[in-house]
Amino acid sequence: MVLITGICTFLYHLPQIYKWLLKPYYITSFFMTVAFLVVRKAPGLCEHLATQREDGDSCNFDWRELEILMFLSAIVMMKNRRAITLEQHMGNLFLFSKVANTILFFRLDVRLGILYLALCVAFVMTCKPPLYMGPEYIKYFSDKTIDEELQRDSRVTWIVEFYANWSSDCQSFAPVFADLSLKYNCAGLRFGKVDIGRYGEVSQRYKVSTSPLAKQLPSLLLFQGGREIMRRPMVDNKGRAVSWTFNEENIIREFNLNELFQKSKKLNKSLGLKGEEQKNSQPEEGNDELHADTPEEPTESKKDK
Repeated sequence: MVLITGICTFLYHLPQIYKWLLKPYYITSFFMTVAFLVVRKAPGLCEHLATQREDGDSCNFDWRELEILMFLSAIVMMKNRRAITLEQHMGNLFLFSKVANTILFFRLDVRLGILYLALCVAFVMTCKPPLYMGPEYIKYFSDKTIDEELQRDSRVTWIVEFYANWSSDCQSFAPVFADLSLKYNCAGLRFGKVDIGRYGEVSQRYKVSTSPLAKQLPSLLLFQGGREIMRRPMVDNKGRAVSWTFNEENIIREFNLNELFQKSKKLNKSLGLKGEEQKNSQPEEGNDELHADTPEEPTESKKDK
């Protein structure tokens, strides 16, 4: 049953995996993940490597390397328990695989370890994870527009994500937030984002720390009438975020999105009725003014004119 579930999951995400293969970030990450395996198993190269196996077979893993790989698997499984999207699962696998490969290469040969570490540093500096480019109903704020937009209409409720482009958690959360905006966005319930990694003043003004130690990224804040009503994750007295899982179910429940959406529907109807009344009243007012300023004349048909 577990095997069938795994196969079905793989087939379901196959189109998305195919898109990943077209992006340099995932291609490079894959090759760096299997680098030690390739070096240890490559014919013509593995014979010249050191080993601690009793039979002297340098083309197979020794007991210490197997121990490190098993420890890596346990860490990845523990981290993926809180992962939401497939990108987060793969990101955890790539990250801890690079750490394990660095340890294994240094243990095998210091020169190989230094070379692999240099490649990892170059990879981090030059190859960034691809940003989410899918459909969304989200307004992006700057430091000059956020206050004005939040206070423009007191009837509109805003859910704003405070994020930073360098944060892997924010990048993984982007598809979830975009999907919520597609489902719940309307005239009375709006979704916004602001990059506090770029606009530091906004970070200080709304008290959302960009420090990796604070673990406040991403942060979701609910605004009504320009005032903050709630935020997730909450922050303790030491300025650190209280552990909270950013999945769709938690956000819908904590922010009462279904209830807010129903109230916003009523606002949409009232705005629509007011708009129709204004359109209908404008010609009548114009006619009244015209009759007041000009003397009454006998009406003429279009044919007479």
